[in-house]
Amino acid sequence: MTLQALAPIFAVLAAALALIILLRRRAMPVVEPAEVEHLHDRIRRITESEERYRALVEATTEIIVQRDALGRITFANAGFGRLVGAEPFTLVGSTVDVACRERGGVEEGQDGVRRVEMRLSPVEGPPRWFSFIEMPVSGPDGGTQWLRAGTDITGRIEAARSLDEALTRAEAANVAKSRFLATVSHEFRTPLNGILGMADLVLDTGLDPEQRTYVEAVRTSGKALLSLIDGILDFSRIESGRLDLSAAPFDLAALAEGVVELLAPRAQDKGIEIALDIADDLPPRVIGDADRVRQILVNLAGNAVKFTATGGVGLEIARDGDGVALTVCDTGPGIPQDRIPILFEEFEQGDGSASRPHEGTGLGLAITRRLVARMGGRIEAESTVGRGSRFTAILPLAQVPRDSVPSASAGTAPSMAGHTVLIVADSPFQAPFLARRLSSAGASAVVVATEAAALAALSGTPFDAVIADRSLGDAAVRALARAAKARGVRCSLVLLSPFDRRGFGSPGAAGFDGYLIKPVRARSLFDRLLAPALPGAAPTGPGIAAPIPPACVPRAGIRVLLAEDNPINALLATRALERLGATVFPARDGLAALALFAEGGAFDLALIDIRMPGLDGLETARRIRALEAGQGGPPLHLVALTANAGRDDERAARAAGFDGFLAKPLNLRALPALLERRSAA
Repeated sequence: MTLQALAPIFAVLAAALALIILLRRRAMPVVEPAEVEHLHDRIRRITESEERYRALVEATTEIIVQRDALGRITFANAGFGRLVGAEPFTLVGSTVDVACRERGGVEEGQDGVRRVEMRLSPVEGPPRWFSFIEMPVSGPDGGTQWLRAGTDITGRIEAARSLDEALTRAEAANVAKSRFLATVSHEFRTPLNGILGMADLVLDTGLDPEQRTYVEAVRTSGKALLSLIDGILDFSRIESGRLDLSAAPFDLAALAEGVVELLAPRAQDKGIEIALDIADDLPPRVIGDADRVRQILVNLAGNAVKFTATGGVGLEIARDGDGVALTVCDTGPGIPQDRIPILFEEFEQGDGSASRPHEGTGLGLAITRRLVARMGGRIEAESTVGRGSRFTAILPLAQVPRDSVPSASAGTAPSMAGHTVLIVADSPFQAPFLARRLSSAGASAVVVATEAAALAALSGTPFDAVIADRSLGDAAVRALARAAKARGVRCSLVLLSPFDRRGFGSPGAAGFDGYLIKPVRARSLFDRLLAPALPGAAPTGPGIAAPIPPACVPRAGIRVLLAEDNPINALLATRALERLGATVFPARDGLAALALFAEGGAFDLALIDIRMPGLDGLETARRIRALEAGQGGPPLHLVALTANAGRDDERAARAAGFDGFLAKPLNLRALPALLERRSAA
């Protein structure tokens, strides 16, 4: 029973006390015996009721005190007596009270009733917290008195304050951890920038095969370390609630194609395939955070490539109600059912044993799950040991209205009605995905897995085109090309990985009309089938990332102001820019950069490190913009260089006046396009 619910009881008790006092003090007139007996009976019932209510109140309330309008006590219970160190009956008529050390919140109720929390100092013992109900009641003389009844809530208050203090300490520790990680990230990325950048420069020089192998090993190890750092930082941002999501239109199909092409070399190095299938009804553009959607796909598909030894990995992008479903399937070892529920926990992997064959922090799926949840979506996993796994992330990405999508982005697949295509490939994903894409365009697609089955199909059915996968073997695909020509097939294509392209030679010499690079883009597929290229012509599609050729000079004479305090990173950027035809003016800090700018150097581009001694990059950019405002003329194109690659860092850079943002380790392949853009400006 709550204290407020006892308000009627207190009122009845007060009325009973008033009536007893009135009857006992008032001079009684001479009355009949029957009336006297009636009055005595009434007094007895009131007394019993008083005792009953008093016992109930005493059992549910620790402190009770009632005062008149002058603050004098008219009633007090034993609990109040213990607080002030006196017997309750001796307190009647006095104004004794308990010292209040601290007052908490006050809650006003109806009919003048209010709840108040106070920390009182009793005569004996430490101060304690009480929750009181205060309410007006009628006194014996008809005047208003104030009744206060309360209970000890010291335990609850102390527990709440301990929780608040613990939360404050945890938040402070979390902030300290985030600062620590940001600092450590910068310190890691700075030397990594030198390691990876110098490795790229060395690979672009004359190396013998053994030297190239060693340098590529250095670069691979550096990239693995960078991936671990990025994963830890992402997890930290998500955990601390500092991860902001953008909402902008983007082309989901193009994004997925980019992810597949990014992971293709890694998959093909292992001798497995990776392929993409995009549903016909997928919106041309959706609204969401493209970077985080890419991260989800890279995490899921990258995990699949990592754990799959034979077969391949397939990505499927389709609509799911008002959102989209991103599905990644593989032919890997599968995951035991009892481990699926904990796969998305931190630092967990499908194989939790100490002898697991794969390295990693186990943060990829944990980050993915939190990103999906942050977007308001869900992620599902199913797997069969020995047969592979399937992960599906369902995201509520809104569709951009088609009438606001540029025509180039909203293009539809060309019609291939009436065409018959034979696909020869022992492929878990690429072949069926190609067949599905052709069927959706109106073509009839037949998939077979062996040379014998293909020759049998060619002998019985007229085909317009044949696509043969080089993984069947050179002799097999060349025999298929000859058979296709002999039977009048209009177009024959060989399906190659970028690595196959190097060793296969000219497709024309092998009897083919052209080739397709795996993973195959839909546009490349239709371009080749509907307008076959000359033998040996290069198709549209992914290829091997080659070192920056020295001849790739956008235009000589570009003047670049480079502010970088780390000598190795400054040397790396200087050499890379000079090989692209630029003239570099180095500065060791922000003050030196300002001096070069103030001397009247007509620079086309400025690359400025954010963290520098003396004057940091942000303040340097602000001062350059202030100088420009006084001088007039076209603004200098400022690009921030930083090892802190978070979105907050990019926002701070743009707010300071930067036009662009490059994260360390510096991607040297981003420099040619940057210089070309400035030379054309």
